[in-house]
Amino acid sequence: MIRNGVAIDDTFAEAFPMKATRLVITAHNPTWARHAAVAATGFATSVIACGCEAGIERVLGPDETPDGRPGIAVLIFAMSGKELAKQIERRVGQCVLTCPTTAVFAGIAEGEAVALGRNLRFFGDGWQISKVIGGVRYWRVPVMDGEFVAQETTAVVKGVGGGNLLLLARDTDAALAAAEAAVAAMQQLPNVIMPFPGGVVRSGSKVGSKYASLGASTNDAFCPSLVGLVGRSELTAQTRCVMEIVIDGLTEGDVAAAMRAGIEAGVAQGEAGGLLRISAGNYGGKLGPFHFHLHRLPGGEAR
Repeated sequence: MIRNGVAIDDTFAEAFPMKATRLVITAHNPTWARHAAVAATGFATSVIACGCEAGIERVLGPDETPDGRPGIAVLIFAMSGKELAKQIERRVGQCVLTCPTTAVFAGIAEGEAVALGRNLRFFGDGWQISKVIGGVRYWRVPVMDGEFVAQETTAVVKGVGGGNLLLLARDTDAALAAAEAAVAAMQQLPNVIMPFPGGVVRSGSKVGSKYASLGASTNDAFCPSLVGLVGRSELTAQTRCVMEIVIDGLTEGDVAAAMRAGIEAGVAQGEAGGLLRISAGNYGGKLGPFHFHLHRLPGGEAR
């Protein structure tokens, strides 16, 4: 398929089930809400080494938050509910509780309840108190700038991780422009995050390695410096840079919509802007049950 000079491969991105939650972080002003959200979602690009994948979903106005203050919604994904609960407690305890003026609330109402403020309250050393509003329990923990307020629990739901696009371009400038445009388009949609720095990853990987201790290694078929050296390169001499975007979403439809938006942003840049091809990574259908076929996404369908 060729659109605006960009070849779209007849392939699919392969994604897998995850567990997810949304947290709403509020603060005295948007600056401190963002400080807490950035810290809480740091070192969370891949479950392979980070334990979870996390990112800022969107900025919230005072009319959208439980306490009427500026806020930010973050999404956190892990491979199990147990691991997700551990990540929530550590990240909120170290990055939100510590951040001036913040409070934290559940951003999803229905699902399996896991601790949010339930255990963090013990930081109050016996001075903490609870308040139930509308059947929901909140904990008030005294801190040096006043009180840290945390909802007792948040809900864990099923999610989808590993949706992806590969953007193959003429040079670095074109690849970055396409990736930035695609991420910006995806960020306009609800229920998704792109967990890598700036939403983009340059170190795409394949399963396996020549080194027995490594389960994954550089995706040599997409490395421009290896054209003519590897047995089967996916690149031509004209393709000098490849960027990947990984998407996690609350539902299969959310991931499909984000991938579709990314493709449309890339097509808009077109061959004239240096984008030559759009592809996706999969493992032959053996890794996960969610298969997002690129040729079906423009029509709004995922399989």
